[in-house]
Amino acid sequence: MAEEKTNVMRILDQKKIPYTPHSYPHGAGEAVDGATVAALIGRDPGEVFKTLVTRGASKANYVFVVPVLAELDLKKAARTVGEKSIELIHVKELTPLTGYVRGGCSPIGMKKRLKTVVDASARDRAAILVSAGKIGAQVELSPDALAGLIGGSFADVVKAHE
Repeated sequence: MAEEKTNVMRILDQKKIPYTPHSYPHGAGEAVDGATVAALIGRDPGEVFKTLVTRGASKANYVFVVPVLAELDLKKAARTVGEKSIELIHVKELTPLTGYVRGGCSPIGMKKRLKTVVDASARDRAAILVSAGKIGAQVELSPDALAGLIGGSFADVVKAHE
């Protein structure tokens, strides 16, 4: 069965950025947590990253790409983007802002290009997996290729392990 190309995959093809598609089973419209995604595709959860969309005190939006088992440190994140404070946006705002649904939000190909920060831990890996823009699909690519494509930067933005 040929895998259905998502817009994310088409963008990567167009920019000639190498990637490996991965798919996993899920219920219709059902978001699956990142640890489950990693298990379903047989990968270390440290390789699978989630895309979080936030709003700063200035009302500007930012995107953070962090390991699925990690928690975004809102103070570190705010400092990284020069905001006094930052909070996750409400799930109902996600699709109008990004064009993506919860569980299928990709840092690639959002409606508007938002300032994006990839957690520094991605740099320790040859490749990471991010959503391919729909629930049930992931793309594996180099962290540097991802950052280059989306104009992202790297910074330590996750909470330290207790």
